[in-house]
Amino acid sequence: MSPEAVIHIGRQAIQAVLLTSAPMLIAALVIGLIISIFQAATQINEQTMTFIPKIVAVFVTALIFGPWILELLVTFTTGLFTQIASVGR
Repeated sequence: MSPEAVIHIGRQAIQAVLLTSAPMLIAALVIGLIISIFQAATQINEQTMTFIPKIVAVFVTALIFGPWILELLVTFTTGLFTQIASVGR
């Protein structure tokens, strides 16, 4: 396998990881920002107040984006197996 092929596969893997994790990370970031603004406005500094909404937001986002993430990972995996099989010939 050539170095260019390995770099291409690595780039595809990093892209797949970023695309699959982005929806959950963005949801957690938005909820954290909203709760931080609420805490700053009300001067409630409870550290545990942010965990439950973030967890719920991540689970809901995973349910909504789950089929898309699964399709992305299946496409990446089948493409990877195809590339590996073509190199072996």
